[in-house]
Amino acid sequence: MVAGPDTLTGVGEEHFDEVEALLLAAFPTDAEARLVRQLRADGDMLAEFQKPWDGKIGGYFALSRMLAPEGWACLAPMAVRPEWQDGRLAECNPNMEAGGPKDEMHRRSWRFGSRMLRELAQCHEMPEGASGGQLPETIVVLGKPSFYGRCGFTLERAQKLRSPYPLDCTLILRRGDDLPEAELVYPRAFSDL
Repeated sequence: MVAGPDTLTGVGEEHFDEVEALLLAAFPTDAEARLVRQLRADGDMLAEFQKPWDGKIGGYFALSRMLAPEGWACLAPMAVRPEWQDGRLAECNPNMEAGGPKDEMHRRSWRFGSRMLRELAQCHEMPEGASGGQLPETIVVLGKPSFYGRCGFTLERAQKLRSPYPLDCTLILRRGDDLPEAELVYPRAFSDL
């Protein structure tokens, strides 16, 4: 029995149209879809990932190359199919024990966004080189600390950064426990939003 969505995989050119459709469905405007197109066009896209389920892309996130500090990346955007957000996919699973003690534990394994971020954090925690050398030293995200904080990102370690965005919603995923001091310079595509 499969315990939740499929393994996180890369996005190829053959997935671009489906990724765009997901971004347009998951957000109220086309800003995120435009951001992804521009990051690709500018050559600032570092990597794109998808979490498939039932023959569809259920979740997606992009890592783009920060202009500064060197070797850092930005996680944005991240999207999950609206009909599968908040664990709703688990509620449709006939193997779910209604009202049983396993409900919440089982539902968590079906949460696309959390599961994608946990997989990213696990890969990032691997010793350098073990993840194939593909992950950047530090990954920055702008978002809800309550969500990203559950998945390995930390608000506290980002508080000495200088950013064009509010630090109360800036989190980082980084090995170690230091408090980096740096100025964040996002790819040009972010200023076009």
